Amino acid sequence: MRLLIVEDDEILGEALHRHATKQGHGVDLVTTGDSANDILKHTAYDLVVLDLNLPGLSGDRVLQNLRSRKTNTPVLILTARDQIYDRIQLLDLGADDYLTKPFDFGELEARSRALLRRSQGQANNTITYGNLILDRSACTVTIDQQPIDLKQREFRLLEIFLSHLGRVLSKEELLDHLYCFDDSPSPNAIETYVARLRKKLQTSTVEIRTLRGLGYLLDREDG
Repeated sequence: MRLLIVEDDEILGEALHRHATKQGHGVDLVTTGDSANDILKHTAYDLVVLDLNLPGLSGDRVLQNLRSRKTNTPVLILTARDQIYDRIQLLDLGADDYLTKPFDFGELEARSRALLRRSQGQANNTITYGNLILDRSACTVTIDQQPIDLKQREFRLLEIFLSHLGRVLSKEELLDHLYCFDDSPSPNAIETYVARLRKKLQTSTVEIRTLRGLGYLLDREDG
């Protein structure tokens, strides 16, 4: 998934970026409220992790501006504020969840997964389609209860397809979900990952169809 991390603490920001990147996500990191506000005007993210105490524009204002543009991107707030009134105010401003610093990375991951599930209308961390099951929390995929070995990008690509069932996804959309600004992949990269994923899904009842000139669609062979 494509994540935006907004954190001015260099050590924490880099740690968050490194951790999410290791999970196979496309991650952009900015350190000021003004940069976050600008980038959110032009780029769609699956999740925003937003600190409140930022140079320039505050995190509160970044959130307020995002919601004023009628954008429903899930926002997880990182805050040192621990008073009930502050937490209520954040939720009323449009935050979807919050974590009080210091926090555990495992809890951050769990809350992020919960926000992604909610935004995609899913009840739990497992997605079942045909005889295939993807488990977000364990980062595993099984076909007829047998595990298959997927690389991180392949896993995230399959996760994107399963999160957008019934939708044709263009190469550009897939690139936007998988990569950050620091990456410079060509559309051919998507073709390569799709080809690898197709090969590993051969024993499943799921197929990735190519719609010429439009993109890709995940479908069930038995549907």
